[in-house]
Amino acid sequence: MSLRVTWNSENDAKAAILDGRIDSSNTALFKQSILEGTTDEDRVLILEFSKVNFISSAGLRVVLELAKAFRPPKSFSVCGLSFAVREVFEISGFDQIVSVYETLEEARSKS
Repeated sequence: MSLRVTWNSENDAKAAILDGRIDSSNTALFKQSILEGTTDEDRVLILEFSKVNFISSAGLRVVLELAKAFRPPKSFSVCGLSFAVREVFEISGFDQIVSVYETLEEARSKS
C-alpha cells in the first residue's frame, strides 16, 4: 500500500495527515512529501497517524529527522496513533522523544 500525505493548516499549526503504511519502500517519499509541504518559516508541524497501521524502523528514522528539524523554538508532535503504531513508538522509546497526543485538536491546542 502506498502512502498519501494531505495537509491541514489552522492558525500557525501545519498538520500532515498520513494515510497508508510507512516502510522502507516509501520512506523517501514520506520525507520528501513532508519537506516539500513545509517551509523554514513554519513553526508547528503535527503528523497525524490515524490512518497509518504500520511504521517500520526506517519510518521512525524519518520521524526523528523531522523532530530534530522542528526542535524548539519550533514545535513537533504526532497524534492519532493506532494501537500498532503506538506500540512501536512505545517499544522504541519514541514516545519519550516526541510529544504524542490522542487527537489533532489536542496536538494543536498544546503546540
